[in-house]
Amino acid sequence: MDHSACEALDGAEVAAALGGEAAGFSVQILPECDSTNSRLLADPPPDDGRVHVLAADVQTAGRGRRGRVWQSWPGASLTFSALWRFEPGAPVPAGLSLVAGLAVARALEELGVEGVQLKWPNDVLIHGHKLAGILVELLPGRGRTPAAVIGIGINRRLPPDACVDYPTGVTDLAACLTQPPGASQLLGLVLLQLHRLLDIYAAAGFGALRGAWQQRNAFADLPVRILGEAEELAGICLGADEDGALLLQTADGLRRVLSGDVSLRVA
Repeated sequence: MDHSACEALDGAEVAAALGGEAAGFSVQILPECDSTNSRLLADPPPDDGRVHVLAADVQTAGRGRRGRVWQSWPGASLTFSALWRFEPGAPVPAGLSLVAGLAVARALEELGVEGVQLKWPNDVLIHGHKLAGILVELLPGRGRTPAAVIGIGINRRLPPDACVDYPTGVTDLAACLTQPPGASQLLGLVLLQLHRLLDIYAAAGFGALRGAWQQRNAFADLPVRILGEAEELAGICLGADEDGALLLQTADGLRRVLSGDVSLRVA
């Protein structure tokens, strides 16, 4: 058996993967948790200048966008959330899920995974099959520094009988790499990329990362449908604009679609 497939997360190994950046993170690991996003939202740690991360070996009530459930099995996925604080007075962040997706993509590419694609606004695909999902939720204000909880779930090794509903199918790291990394190493690699990209994002906005996202756009120049609007939209996917909104070339002209409660499907 590949022991990296079923190992528990280990704080010392995560710190080793973070290397010289480890002091910038506070990583808490739970063997089981309902939802790491929900926990961080309900009880955010004090602002001490670090990025606070809550990871769980198993989530029993993991959540995705639009009320979906993120399914979790022991050793099958890496599931964690990071609390990211912005400068006081900063505008409500837009495009944050796209930045998180790009961070996951770059970590995977660093590991040698090929065919990494990004599906607006929150999925990471490998040759069209879903490998990872992202859920960004804003921390309620109440006088606090603007902050967001970024939840990430990555399929490491799905059980043979796993039944996951996704339009184009799902995949896992075990199908992409001969020797998938351990969960702790993977967490460290993703956190490093997330920190680097969020620093750029905080300084220059999504526009500074837009080109990198566009290069990995899974549906670039393809006909797509947008579900969840008052009426279904159809058009050609032109990618994301400077604010992270989807640009859709429709029969009635160029439309700008905000992520909100919509879903993109290939036509």
